[in-house]
Amino acid sequence: MSWASWTTTGVYSGRGGVLTDEVGILTGDLTVHTTWAGGEVRVAVQYSGASDWFTMSGSPTPCQSEDDSRALHQAVVQAVREGGGATVPSVACEPHSTTQY
Repeated sequence: MSWASWTTTGVYSGRGGVLTDEVGILTGDLTVHTTWAGGEVRVAVQYSGASDWFTMSGSPTPCQSEDDSRALHQAVVQAVREGGGATVPSVACEPHSTTQY
């Protein structure tokens, strides 16, 4: 089985932060971690430098390719920066997407 993961540190959330399944909204200096395996993406966030990870709402989500999952990670980072109770966007992993970066 193929898998890949990406981590982006020092992502400052926009006003309204990020919605998590476990604790609700997180705001401030966050780390975003995305793992792709078995046709699925899981996204977790944490306060940068902390040890606890929280599931970003909307995760897991189907995603068929490593390229699309990388694009999804970038879309998640952007969503965190925008805030507003950000959740995992599904656009980058729609079937037959054409990812370019």
